[in-house]
Amino acid sequence: MRGDEVTADSPSYASRSVSVHLVRGVIGFGSLVAAFALLGVLGWPSLLLLPVGVVALRGCPACWVLGLVQTVSRGRLERRCEEGGACRLERAVE
Repeated sequence: MRGDEVTADSPSYASRSVSVHLVRGVIGFGSLVAAFALLGVLGWPSLLLLPVGVVALRGCPACWVLGLVQTVSRGRLERRCEEGGACRLERAVE
């Protein structure tokens, strides 16, 4: 299996490129921080930024970080599993 393939038991949170992923992070984290920072100024309407942040981060900040790692390592690492079920990451053979 190559690093950019997705199977049923290996979900991918990666983006097309690192820059796209970082932009999603800025939008996501910025929206989450702004929602609470503007709460005193705008009141409850500032909480409308929360769904924007959650969608940009694909559900949670940990999912975004996992996607960043997958995006950076795409094509460089691949998971190899043995018959016993033990898996490990190795450099991709080109």
